[in-house]
Amino acid sequence: MVGLLFVLSQPRDGDEAEFHDWYDNEHGPARMALPGVHSGHRYRAIDGVRPGWLAWYDLDLGVLDTDAYRELRERRSARESAVMGRLAALDRRVYEPLDEHGSGGGPVLVVRSMSVRPGGEADFHAWYAGEHLPALHAIPGWGRTRRYVLRTGEAPHFLTLHEISGTQLFDTDAYRTATATPWRDRVMATLTTNERRLFTHHLTFGGTPCQPASKPSGPAN
Repeated sequence: MVGLLFVLSQPRDGDEAEFHDWYDNEHGPARMALPGVHSGHRYRAIDGVRPGWLAWYDLDLGVLDTDAYRELRERRSARESAVMGRLAALDRRVYEPLDEHGSGGGPVLVVRSMSVRPGGEADFHAWYAGEHLPALHAIPGWGRTRRYVLRTGEAPHFLTLHEISGTQLFDTDAYRTATATPWRDRVMATLTTNERRLFTHHLTFGGTPCQPASKPSGPAN
């Protein structure tokens, strides 16, 4: 099963240069070298919230149980141990896939993390599939949406990743209509946790950076 390793992190003030050099040139590439790790990406927060850095990897979930992966985590280099020991925040989560919609991508990543009150999950999923995603994906520039359920970590139960062309989409009538419906209001009332984060692409391991994103605006989607 191809799942998601999702890691939020925050270096201490003053440690940013070493943190990025370590992550971009040592930590991420070491994980990308493992069989079954298909892609890896880093993103920078544009919403003013910390942790300010996100890394996510598409990978076969069985990779996380291999000796090779455990060795990476247990036999860290002296530099990795030092950098990680100084992190101001580290939040690691593992997700299993639910569904995927749309195609393509974009430099801006909208991250929604939600938990639903018992008894509300059927309506939550029906709203996503029957109303919310069709409306969002009718907006030009709304690329790929992927939905996940939490497997490991302390986090809300469901995760949605939207890859879009830019935050200007939040200022369109189509977006405002998609995020202001009676069904959406009913579903939002059943959420026990509702987090929204905005990030812009920093790099893809083995690829090239996307263009910088515009400033965030607009209501939660």
